[in-house]
Amino acid sequence: MALLRLENITKRFGGLVAVNDVSLEIEAGESIGIVGPNGSGKTTLYNVISGVYPPEQGRIFFEGKDITNLPAHRRAPMGIGRTFQIPRPFSSASVRENVAVGAMFGTLSGKVSVDECSEIAEHYIELVGLQAHKDKDSGTLTPVEKKLMEIARALAMKPKLLLMDEAMAGMHPRDIDDMVKFLKKIKEDEDITIVSMVEHIMRAVAGFAERVMVMYRGAKLIDAPTAKALSDPRVIDVYLGRPTGEGEDAEG
Repeated sequence: MALLRLENITKRFGGLVAVNDVSLEIEAGESIGIVGPNGSGKTTLYNVISGVYPPEQGRIFFEGKDITNLPAHRRAPMGIGRTFQIPRPFSSASVRENVAVGAMFGTLSGKVSVDECSEIAEHYIELVGLQAHKDKDSGTLTPVEKKLMEIARALAMKPKLLLMDEAMAGMHPRDIDDMVKFLKKIKEDEDITIVSMVEHIMRAVAGFAERVMVMYRGAKLIDAPTAKALSDPRVIDVYLGRPTGEGEDAEG
């Protein structure tokens, strides 16, 4: 049984079809990359999976349970965690308080005390390298530090499935390599299935993902092992800017 199964998911905003008939299965323990050019529907698909938006068509199953109509706050305790493309800290709260929120509303929701949530936060703050900043207001962090705090907060949820929305955007190539190593380690140590959306950072995709789904204009273009997906002519065309389906004489 797949950890997550999407069946023919479609999401529209008025006349715009942001996600078009996408099906996907993710097994427990996998490392998946979802890539595609701007506007290809990746963030919308993440929002549908995490419960921010309901789909117009299709069904979503998590550990065999139909969660299509469950809101985000019901999905988080089941084990679906995520980070956001633009970090969303509680700016006036400390880094430790921000990360503790993850523990309070994740899979341990209702099972741990406030003090225990703070202890869990301390662990993950140290894990991402923000120990020196734990008592600072989160609004004072740099953009990269905010991304690391978001990762710590998501990990504090103790998720079974972690959706990472461009967590490596804006990082130096050396930091990207370090992040890939870190994600591989926590995937094993924490027994988490990770879906990372990394857009154009192909070094991260190639280094982290075992399998890649490429989206284009809201639809699934290919879902294949990483090397095969990234070498597919259709994927190369999309990233070079030539729309799929155009002939050899097409411009662009």
